[in-house]
Amino acid sequence: MRVALATWNGRISPVFDVARQVLVVDVEGGREVSRREEVLPGTDPQAQAAKLTALGAEVLICGAISRPMASVLSAAGVRVLPFVAGPVEEVLAAWLSGGLPAPAWSMPGCCGRMRRCRGGRSGGRGRGGWGGGRNIERRTKEET
Repeated sequence: MRVALATWNGRISPVFDVARQVLVVDVEGGREVSRREEVLPGTDPQAQAAKLTALGAEVLICGAISRPMASVLSAAGVRVLPFVAGPVEEVLAAWLSGGLPAPAWSMPGCCGRMRRCRGGRSGGRGRGGWGGGRNIERRTKEET
């Protein structure tokens, strides 16, 4: 299996849509067998998805991601684990041990599948969804 982690300064990149590099890790039997860093082509969802599929990525671990980007990646066969935060090496170790998704690795303020939003509203989209997208997209637009 090949997993790609969107990186920035040794951490998971906070926003995948503008991420410029990924750490690509090959995993066999639950253990890392090789890794390499790859440069991403830019902010075009089709180009990003094409690059990840050309790299053979089956899973993408990233921070915030727009719905259009997540849809393009999903259609390309890449499983997206979004709204993840933390040091790359620690997040990778958590994923290798089956510890993702988990609240400990969720972006601050995000309502992932594992937690409930403030006020009791659920931001998730059920077991198959990627959860929290509406709240994250609204915050991102307001902050920029």
